[in-house]
This record gives sequence, C-alpha cells and structure tokens, in this order.
Amino acid sequence: MEIILKEDIIGLGYKNEIVSVKDGYGRNYLIPQGKGVIASVSAKKVLAENLRQQAHKLAALKAEAEKKAEALAGVALEIVAKVAATGHLYGSVNAAIVADELAKKGIEVDRKIITMHDIKKVGDYEAVVHFHKDVEVKVPVKVVAENAPVETPAPAVEEAPAVESPEAPQEEA
Repeated sequence: MEIILKEDIIGLGYKNEIVSVKDGYGRNYLIPQGKGVIASVSAKKVLAENLRQQAHKLAALKAEAEKKAEALAGVALEIVAKVAATGHLYGSVNAAIVADELAKKGIEVDRKIITMHDIKKVGDYEAVVHFHKDVEVKVPVKVVAENAPVETPAPAVEEAPAVESPEAPQEEA
C-alpha cells in the first residue's frame, strides 16, 4: 500500500513523501492517526502541485536545518555514567540523555529527532540528529565511568644526583 505521509516519521519517511507500507500498518495506524493518506492518482497530483507552490518555503526550511547542523559540527559529547565492575552501565544512555547533554552545551535539540541504539557499556558511540530529510549530523558520544581514574600526566619530579659530603668518612667493608 502506498501512503503519502502528512508528518515526519523517523524510520519510515518525511512529510509529503510517498512510502510503501504494509496494508495493516497503513489502514490501522497511519490513516486513522492522520499521519498519512492513501496515495491515489488524484492525491499524487495534489501533492505535486502543493510541492511546486511550496518549493521556496522548503528551501528556507532546509537552509535553517543546515544552520542548526553547523552548530553541531565538531561537537563531541562525553557522558559520565555509573558503571558496574564488569563495564556495564546501571541503566543506559539513550536519546533523551544525549539531548540533555546537548542542552547543557547550549544547543537545543528535540530528543525525537535523535536516533541511536541504547548504550549499555562504556565506550565510543554515535548518535544521528535528523534536522531535515537531507540534513543529518552524526555526533560522537563517549561514555565514561563515573569513578574511573582520570589519566593525567604526573608532574615530573627531577631527582638530584646523590652528592657525597666530604665530611662523612666512608668505611670500607
């Protein structure tokens, strides 16, 4: 069944896109929820006309999304979490936590446009932020243990060479 989406649905498609879905998903969920309509010949013609008229608005939305994406360029997150002795996290790091960490850096991002697998171990991962159907940003996420020893170089202490004092007689054995 072909459906014209009326809103962005992560994992399926973006607004005004024609997608193929299983009949039950289209009939029982997308259409009753108002998230899509059946892609009939007349609906496709109406969609084409609407897209032609809204081309400049879509270009402005894409430019705004690219501007937001530039703010995320070069941003890397380090999330501190409680970790068991085995290296597994107590709980997990998910899109909501990534959105909170970005907010702490002054970048407001809705958690619903972030896709990633739940992180359950310490390590380096990647979260994808979908600003627009053509604009996606990959944000590196590093999960570290809360009480892990911080690797800082120890201050260099120079040892003075041992100097023999002339007053102390040395005994030979």
